[in-house]
Amino acid sequence: MEYHDSETAKEVAARVEAFMEDHTLPREREALRTGEPIAESEVYDSWELAKERDLFAPQVPEEYGGQGLGFRDMLPSFEQVGRSLWGALSIRANAPQEGNMHTFLMAGTEAQKEEYLRPLVQGEITTGFSMTEPQAGAGSDPKMMKTTATKAGGEYVINGHKWWTTDGYEADVLLVMARTDLDKHPYAGTSIILVPTDADGVEIVRNIPHMGGRGIVDYPHGHAEIKFDNVHVPQENLLGEEDEGFRLAQLRLGGGRLTHCMRYSGMAQRSLEIAKAYLQDRDAFGSSLAEKQELRHRIADAETDLHAARTMIRHAARELDESDARIEVAMAKKYTAEVTNEIVDLALQCLGGNGIAKDLPVAYFYEDVRAFRMVDGADEVHRRTIARDAFEDVYDADMANVVRFDERLDKT
Repeated sequence: MEYHDSETAKEVAARVEAFMEDHTLPREREALRTGEPIAESEVYDSWELAKERDLFAPQVPEEYGGQGLGFRDMLPSFEQVGRSLWGALSIRANAPQEGNMHTFLMAGTEAQKEEYLRPLVQGEITTGFSMTEPQAGAGSDPKMMKTTATKAGGEYVINGHKWWTTDGYEADVLLVMARTDLDKHPYAGTSIILVPTDADGVEIVRNIPHMGGRGIVDYPHGHAEIKFDNVHVPQENLLGEEDEGFRLAQLRLGGGRLTHCMRYSGMAQRSLEIAKAYLQDRDAFGSSLAEKQELRHRIADAETDLHAARTMIRHAARELDESDARIEVAMAKKYTAEVTNEIVDLALQCLGGNGIAKDLPVAYFYEDVRAFRMVDGADEVHRRTIARDAFEDVYDADMANVVRFDERLDKT
């Protein structure tokens, strides 16, 4: 399918595809065949190889060690890395680190970029974005945020309780959302503050056990529960403007949602590739499964839905390079999450026992993909955003012909 991506996007994506085919996917297949996970040292070796081929961290400006691509130009490459269980990690384009890099780029001071962004890009440090809280704190409704940061003697004193901080268990520094002005609405009185995990009062409670939590790479990962008990950090650790944390978070999440869509559409594409190859190879009931009309029609529907999702992602990426594109990103996130879930489920069904087995990556995809409908905003949250926009300026001229009750006859 031709999406008329830029020549830069196509050129980089072709090289990323070659990297996947030559390096990342063969190592993945070996790990699936032998059961031996990909070691952490191999991840670092992969980064060095990606640097040699000018593929490392495509989303980061060249001055910090990346390739300097915008959302439109990085998109086809992110689709390619999404095809592999460790594709994004193999070139340092993995969430949440790429989203946190973007946040530092948008709002960090030059000192913060040197202290955190540069080593983050190189993989020398790990970060976590601490926004979500346990019940009854902030979740899908971020206005319910309870974590606070009060000023005292040139410092912020942070108290709160977070969970689902991705990569938080191994993080060196956390980007913590906390209320800095309790007299304001949370949207107007919340900030993002950098908190080193070795600061007094930071308790990394646990890595939360979760569905699909173990992949094929022996590399630190997970989602942490974290408590902050009178944690003192300098006021210089404020990221961006004070009380503007929600605005910054929205910008971060917009990009993060869209790069998730890019990667997961790649997952859907590979799931279909595997399913089609199996259906063509497997004979049953007198012919190959690929000749069964029921399966052919379901594959056709899946191909159509994926094309629609990929087109929607490209439109949102084009808009996001120029604005916050909130509605476009919300639509792309909701739709792509639904489509990818359906396609991975279809692929697993087509593969039968081979879908449940972990000789192929589809079972891992299946464990991973369900969370896509919740991470970076649940489906229902995005529907709410889209619906609010849909009803903001309703064209009502045609209502003139609607028959209405004659008020003269209304005796109530």
